Amino acid sequence: MKASFDFSGKRVFVFGGTSGINLGIAKSFATAGADVSVASRSQEKVDAAVAELQSLGGTSHGYALDVRDVDAVQAALEAHSKDAGNIDILVSGAAGNFPALANDMSANGFKSVVDIDLLGSFHVLKSAFPHLEKPGASVINISAPQAFVAMPMQSHVCAAKAGVDMLTRTLALEWGPVGVRVNSIAPGPIADTEGMRRLAPTEKIVEQTKRSVPLQRFGQASEIGNAAMFLSSDAGAYISGIVMPVDGGWSIAGAGAAALSMALQAH
Repeated sequence: MKASFDFSGKRVFVFGGTSGINLGIAKSFATAGADVSVASRSQEKVDAAVAELQSLGGTSHGYALDVRDVDAVQAALEAHSKDAGNIDILVSGAAGNFPALANDMSANGFKSVVDIDLLGSFHVLKSAFPHLEKPGASVINISAPQAFVAMPMQSHVCAAKAGVDMLTRTLALEWGPVGVRVNSIAPGPIADTEGMRRLAPTEKIVEQTKRSVPLQRFGQASEIGNAAMFLSSDAGAYISGIVMPVDGGWSIAGAGAAALSMALQAH
């Protein structure tokens, strides 16, 4: 189901917006009339996403970068400022993940996820602040249930996403006085995403995971887009500093136990 929002004339920038959930968010805003720009590491994916977004109407710009490189992030934001102007809605969604027990994980493996998810989010938000429309800008970090539900084989993601959510809360305090709202969205199991293909690699695990969700299904990327649009709309104008689970109730229904079952079967 598509939510009805009008973001005509709004400028949206989605980091990590060339695939999966983040592309779904970008497409939702584009369909609602916004001009949507994206950034990710692959120039090929950036070009494909820009073409898809332009086909939905409006203008789109793309930038190839690694969020771990703060200079590259700053350069892209400077370029976007010249290309499109200030940012009304910023989505920080770059993420890394791979399943591994903590005892089997290298320090570099742990660090790589923290660097992408947490340090990358800091790079994006801090660098974007001068380019945000003030007052009125909406900032959304893409979190995960791992931020507040312990899951086996996800110690790196649990640590990184918990940090992202505290970054959300802290910046909501610091940026609120200038009229910038900051929130997190924590998507649950979402169909047709790389994350679910890694965490639920067999049809049996997919079906078991669906049964662990109270609504008995996976979500769609467009439903995360609906949540992002709500938080960025006038309807969400008094909401800041929250972490919004969009997971069909998964995080309150034993997500950690379900993840343990998935991990044992997959490995």
